Amino acid sequence: MKILITGGAGFIGSALIRHIIRDTPDSVVNVDKLTYAGNLESLTQVANNPRYAFEHIDICNSQELDRVFRQHRPDAVMHLAAESHVDRSIDGPAEFIHTNIVGTYTLLQAARAYWQDLADTHKAAFRLHHISTDEVFGDLEGPAALFTETTAYAPSSPYSASKASSDHLVRAWHRTYGLPTLITNCSNNYGPYHFPEKLIPLMILNALEGKPLPVYGQGQQVRDWLYVEDHARALYAVMSKGKVSETYNIGGHNEKKNIDVVQTLCALLEELAPNKPAGVAHYSDLITYVKDRPGHDLRYAIDASKIQKELGWTPQETFDTGIRKTVQWYLDNQEWCRRVQDGSYRRERLGAEI
Repeated sequence: MKILITGGAGFIGSALIRHIIRDTPDSVVNVDKLTYAGNLESLTQVANNPRYAFEHIDICNSQELDRVFRQHRPDAVMHLAAESHVDRSIDGPAEFIHTNIVGTYTLLQAARAYWQDLADTHKAAFRLHHISTDEVFGDLEGPAALFTETTAYAPSSPYSASKASSDHLVRAWHRTYGLPTLITNCSNNYGPYHFPEKLIPLMILNALEGKPLPVYGQGQQVRDWLYVEDHARALYAVMSKGKVSETYNIGGHNEKKNIDVVQTLCALLEELAPNKPAGVAHYSDLITYVKDRPGHDLRYAIDASKIQKELGWTPQETFDTGIRKTVQWYLDNQEWCRRVQDGSYRRERLGAEI
């Protein structure tokens, strides 16, 4: 099988490509614009594999997308290309509307035109898998509540609203045009190769340099944490075994308050990187509480029972095992961290003002 993956140079996309090339016989065509968060260094281990190809294009470019479909003839599409950082969407929502909504529309049109011209056997087997987020559901109410595949959408940020819009487009293209689509909504990912503006890598790198560890509000926001390689396995399972028109929630079964995540990182760094920056007695001394983000949802949590029951997927990593692997990876890959920061982001606070 040949799979066209959009956003394959990003955090989740690169993990997915590494998994497919390493653990399956399938081929991959990686379509990526290479924005600030896209980095081909995350794919060096597969770059020379004959089953891997890269196309440097923008998913909003319909002519180039049409060419890629004609040239590579994929059997399936996995759509991950997106602007994904909530704080950036608060500062500049236009790029999120353009990439996440217009880009998804453009991809759907290109995929539909390609799919309609396929021979019947290939047409029946074709799939377009759209990868989305649990943030489309908004804020959970009640300590026992969980997001299910039928939870109503209530996005809070420009980012989550743009992803909700793209989800609706994908469902509409299936219902109206018959395009065979699937959707997944995942919880917060973490792991190796994560761009340093997100919570976990930001805290690790700031701590190693003796910089403040900014925690929004009192850090009481709860997230379900999913190790990125577990997510990659789940995505491949949905693409290869999932039922057309269905939605699958993917979660790590690891609900943690943000402040507890930061405290865990500080404790691991005490153990794994005991030689602290000058003037730092304990990494936890660097924790700084800052004004909360506008519209910040308090709790997300995923019910992942459907994908477990129907496709047999469960996460292999606990939070304890996954976070230890993550911290160690950042300690071992400081040069990657330096190179990936190209000047557009220097670990400053984003999304603080409206």
